Amino acid sequence: MQTALQLIVTALQIGSIYILFSLGLTLIFGVMKIVNFAHGQFFTLSALLVAALVPWFAAHGYSVTLAYLFAAGIGVVASVLLGMLIYQFGFRFFQRDLAGSFILSTGLVLLLEGAFLHYFGGAVRTVPPLVSGNVNIFGVNLTSQRLLLGLVAITATGAMYWVLSATRFGKAMRAVSIDHEAAMLQGIPYKRLAFQGFAVATFLAAVAGALLAPISVITPVLGSDYLIKGFIAVIIGGLGSVPGAIIGSLFIAMIESIGGFYFDPSVANLAIFVLVMVVLLVKPNGLLGSR
Repeated sequence: MQTALQLIVTALQIGSIYILFSLGLTLIFGVMKIVNFAHGQFFTLSALLVAALVPWFAAHGYSVTLAYLFAAGIGVVASVLLGMLIYQFGFRFFQRDLAGSFILSTGLVLLLEGAFLHYFGGAVRTVPPLVSGNVNIFGVNLTSQRLLLGLVAITATGAMYWVLSATRFGKAMRAVSIDHEAAMLQGIPYKRLAFQGFAVATFLAAVAGALLAPISVITPVLGSDYLIKGFIAVIIGGLGSVPGAIIGSLFIAMIESIGGFYFDPSVANLAIFVLVMVVLLVKPNGLLGSR
C-alpha cells in the first residue's frame, strides 16, 4: 500500500509539469488549428535562464530562494516575449494552416536550439536546492522541494482550468475552438484571441520550464523530450480538449512512475507508445476529442 501511494504521488508530481506543457499545445491547436513543434523551446529557454541566473544572483548575495524567484520571473517573461515575437512575425500568417505551420515550427526548432547551444553552451546545468528536508505524508516520503514545486504546478493548472471554463476569455477561446467563423459572427475578435491564446500557451510552457529547473538537469535540447510526451498526452486525451490534455498527461506520468519502478525507463517509454497506438485504434480522436 505504501509503495502504491509513493508511485501515485510521484506520478502526480511528474504529471503536473506535463499538464502545464500539454495545455499550451492544446490551446494553440484548439484556437489556431496548428501544431507548434517549437513549443518545447519556450519551455527550454525558461529552464535555461533559471539555471544560468540562479547561481549569478546567489553570487551577488541573494538567498537561493530569492535568486530562484527572480530568475524564474525573468525566464517566464523572456519566453513569453519570444513567443509573442514569433507569433507576430511567423505564426500569424499560418493560422489554420497545418502544412505551413509544420514547416515554420520545424525551422524554428532548429534555429532556437542552435541559438541556445551557442549562447548557453552544451554543458549540463543544475539549480541548487531551494529548500531542504523531507516531508512524510501517510507513509509517503517526499522532498520538501518537490512537494512545493508540485503544489505550485497543481495550483497553476487549477487556475488555468478555471480561467478556461468560467471566464469570458475562456468561453471565447472554447467558442473559437469549436467554430471560429460562427464565433466571429457573434462578435468575438478572432485575431486578437489567437494572439492572446498563443501568449497564454507560451506562458504555460515557460512556467513548466521554470518549475522543472530545480528538480532536473537542464540542457539546450531539453524541450524536445517534453515535446514528444506533450504531443502524446494531447493525442491520448484528444487534440483541442483541455480535460483530455490533463488526463493524457496523468496517463503518461503513471506509466513512467510505475514502469520505471517495476521495470526500467525504456519499458515505460515502450508502454507509452503502445498506449498511443491502442487509443488511436479504438478512438482515433482521443479519449475526449471531438469528431
